[in-house]
Amino acid sequence: VDPGDERLQDEALKTESTKLIKYFLAALTVPETEMWVNLSPYEKDRVIPSGFGETEMGRDLLAQDYWLKQLTASLMNPAEALGAEFWQRVYTEAKEKFGTTDIPMNTFNKVWIVPQKAVVYVHDKTVFVTESYLKVMMEEDYKSELWTVNGEQRNRKSEVPLSTVHSALFTEILLPAIEREVNEGKTFANLRQIYHAVILATWYKNNLRDSVLGQSYIDQNKTKGV
Repeated sequence: VDPGDERLQDEALKTESTKLIKYFLAALTVPETEMWVNLSPYEKDRVIPSGFGETEMGRDLLAQDYWLKQLTASLMNPAEALGAEFWQRVYTEAKEKFGTTDIPMNTFNKVWIVPQKAVVYVHDKTVFVTESYLKVMMEEDYKSELWTVNGEQRNRKSEVPLSTVHSALFTEILLPAIEREVNEGKTFANLRQIYHAVILATWYKNNLRDSVLGQSYIDQNKTKGV
């Protein structure tokens, strides 16, 4: 259970525990290739896989993606401290490199949250999540890593220079604030709970796939009840 601001007791603890159990069971039965959500305005037909969308975990993950969009937009607000610093540096570098600040920019930054670290401790018949961390990345960097893994190369110097400046400053100034909120903030407590459920379910899949539950439930999309 991710640490929160309250010490849950009685019915509240039971309700929260039931939610976490549902997260774990959903992470067991939904195939990993279908465990994602996407609220990109450019991909309205690709929001959430149908089976995953029937689960409480899937719906809660969509809500967390919504809050991610809200947070990203608020940090880019020039009326806020980080947003003001971001835009000042963007225009300063644009002026230095291109001689003008009157240049159209793509201010839509698609941000990905991906697993970076997961450590479990096994004692007798109990498994504990001892460490976990979620990485926040811009889409171009996420896809660049995927392409590198697949043996493909990418020449980032061929990109539009201003776009590169904008992306570099977004990564330097705003992404650390988003990543800190994702891993520590109250807004994304549900996301961290879901991540812990996925970690435990992944351990279960790797070690107990041949069990009775494993054979009848793992990756079977049996989402009734969760």
